[in-house]
Amino acid sequence: MSDLNKLNGNSKDEQLEQYRTDDKGKKLTTNQGLKVAEDEFSLKAGERGPTLMEDFHFREKMTHFDHERIPERIVHARGFAAHGEFELYESLSDYTKADFLGNTSKKTPVFVRFSTVAGSRGSAETVRDARGFATKFYTDEGNYDLVGNNIPVFFIQDAIKFPDLVHALKPEPHNEMPQAASAHDTFWDFVANNQESAHMVMWAMSDRAIPRSFRMMEGFGVHTFRLVNAEGKAHFVKFHWKPVLGTHSLVWDEAQKISGKDPDFHRRDLWESIENGDYPEYELGLQIIAEEDEFNFDFDILDPTKLWPEEDVPVKIVGKMTLNRNVDNVFAETEQVAFHPGHVVPGIDFSNDPLLQGRLFSYTDTQLSRLGGPNFHELPINRPVCPFHNNQRDGISRHTINKGQVSYHKNSLAANTPSTTPEAEGGYVHYQEKVEGRKIQSRSESFKDHFSQATLFWNSMSDPEKQHLKNAFSFELGKVKSKSVQQQVVDMFAHVSLELATAFAEAIDAVPPKGEDSAVTKKSPALSQLNTTQSPKTRKVGVIVGSTISGEVAEILQALSSNGIQAECISDKLGKRTADNGAELEIMHTFLTASSVLFDAIYVVGGSGDNAMFKKEALHFANEAFTHYKPIGGTHEGLHWLKEAELAGNPGVVIGEGKEDFVSSFSDAIAVHRHWDRQL
Repeated sequence: MSDLNKLNGNSKDEQLEQYRTDDKGKKLTTNQGLKVAEDEFSLKAGERGPTLMEDFHFREKMTHFDHERIPERIVHARGFAAHGEFELYESLSDYTKADFLGNTSKKTPVFVRFSTVAGSRGSAETVRDARGFATKFYTDEGNYDLVGNNIPVFFIQDAIKFPDLVHALKPEPHNEMPQAASAHDTFWDFVANNQESAHMVMWAMSDRAIPRSFRMMEGFGVHTFRLVNAEGKAHFVKFHWKPVLGTHSLVWDEAQKISGKDPDFHRRDLWESIENGDYPEYELGLQIIAEEDEFNFDFDILDPTKLWPEEDVPVKIVGKMTLNRNVDNVFAETEQVAFHPGHVVPGIDFSNDPLLQGRLFSYTDTQLSRLGGPNFHELPINRPVCPFHNNQRDGISRHTINKGQVSYHKNSLAANTPSTTPEAEGGYVHYQEKVEGRKIQSRSESFKDHFSQATLFWNSMSDPEKQHLKNAFSFELGKVKSKSVQQQVVDMFAHVSLELATAFAEAIDAVPPKGEDSAVTKKSPALSQLNTTQSPKTRKVGVIVGSTISGEVAEILQALSSNGIQAECISDKLGKRTADNGAELEIMHTFLTASSVLFDAIYVVGGSGDNAMFKKEALHFANEAFTHYKPIGGTHEGLHWLKEAELAGNPGVVIGEGKEDFVSSFSDAIAVHRHWDRQL
């Protein structure tokens, strides 16, 4: 053995042996060796009470988890962001004393970061995953962070289990695979043995987990918060972001191909939309429940694995956010921004949701490691727009130069300044909720229904969406090696839907479930994306043009543009092409640099002088778009090509000679997004 591999007479492997450990079959302890009696529930004041900081095991577990990665975010590492502003439609002063939700004359600056959850910074963006949707409001009363996801529920009910969830979801530690994917044994083993995850898994296997763009996905605050008005009256609230363009998704085959063709697909879409002046817009909606109605539902409103059906608790639309400026530097802004659900302003408070309670500890703790110390609030992207003064001093990366000799409260040398502010003058005062209960590690009985809302979600899906769920489960569990885990998941989701569980059981050669189907028949139409806004605006169309171009084509593209559609020309070579009426078209892509999966629709024009290979390439684009249920248009030579390929006559395939009729029909087809009634 080489001397380079020896030290003090032992090989490097022998040196490392004392540090190797196999936890299988061992008892759970703290890092200090203390045997742990409970690892499911954090310590709370009563079953539905707040989490207690006395819970040293929770704090040790969460602190260690928060500092596992340096310096990349443990979750939400792959993100992109933009600046914008928020405008209020109507005052909410009856519900909250938050100034930015009460003053309709103000425009509040915002910074929004979108992200995947599971992957590293270098992972692809169209993977199946939840998406982060975090908004920082720079209000006159301080920064308010609405830190949410594009899915309204979560996998777990108590923050103490968050490290376990992410450990199971991340690449498996023995081989660091797979990256940014949940289709592996440890994730599904966690699901099968933590059945509170059933509802979230339904969302994660649905089309919601592969959004068309950040601009076309909903955002949710996930947790139950409180609004408190100037009189001290409180209401429970859930926050929603509703995209003005509607909620739309990719199909799975398309999402996988985009990961190879353009792993930056979502960030590129956001960047280019803002650069083009097609500013993404989202309306802010609130679901509000009076405190006296807290227990009037068939679910616990504090349970983060439950949503409030919009048909039971309507979403009140109160304002609009517009993203209108790209970042100047991704690292300085997107990567250094620090969100925290505990960054609130007067009039916004918390509930006893045990997942939220843990996040209130975890986020600051994470920033200490990721951004190098306690002064992350001084980084330009994190600084509030209002002045801030306190007695906190020094630390890594301190920017503020504090003058004077006093840095403590109370004091007489500086007339006890900086001084506190009474509530009546805007000082933050926590909502005075009465709390009673024994110190206990347990879960309320009202949190123990794990399947009713998962079935509600299934019942609310359209037939195409249900088929996509079956396919997603079949794909994910088809990648799982453990037959035991596969069968456990089949048996678990039989409680959600026998139809669903039977379909993927047969696909993965597991034993189909037996027994009675769920008794839940309730539906929530708001959960189906088929009921969303349909608009052709900002949709990207790939236009395949040949060597000779009719002047009418340029007129068609101009008419599509007037409908808000972005048309980009594709051919065999880059450069400008002159139509027979003198109009010039810019060829932005070739068959090598473009792909049908990068467009919302394909429009085949062709050309009379193009060879057989050109026609073959054009029809490859059209056929692939067809299998992804996308709109397809054809005029001129392309019209005949689509007829020959037997694509014409199918739903969403628009051919025609008349310019006005074609533009109108093709725009309508594009607005539909996907033509699910197409026979493939």
